[in-house]
Amino acid sequence: MYADDVIFRYQPKQIVIYCGENDLAGSDLVTADSVLHRFKTLFFMIREKLPTTPVLYLSMKPSPSRRKYLPLIEAGNQKIKAFLTTQRQGYFLDVYTAMLTPQGTIRGDIFTADSLHMNKKGYALWQPLLEPLLHL
Repeated sequence: MYADDVIFRYQPKQIVIYCGENDLAGSDLVTADSVLHRFKTLFFMIREKLPTTPVLYLSMKPSPSRRKYLPLIEAGNQKIKAFLTTQRQGYFLDVYTAMLTPQGTIRGDIFTADSLHMNKKGYALWQPLLEPLLHL
């Protein structure tokens, strides 16, 4: 199993997860509920092997090249957030909102030319949000 190679073999003190965006963009059959189900599968797998390890989920980001998926991304984020509020040592970080202008549009200045991946400025935006939540 992939999780054995990238998670469990390291016995982490904390796990930070970013997932779901590529799933939604990769198939019209994937829904917000599908993303939630996949996340819950991973979360419970982690809980089985690392029952007290904090798990922090970074919300799916709003990418300009994936505007058509924003309703699904928002719904997926809400569902995962709601799930994590019911889980011990489960945390949700909203990076989505920080990536919007005051008018609610996606900030273009924090993405590379492909309008999908973040540039240095985008990661700098995440740093002060993420840093206080590391080593919970």
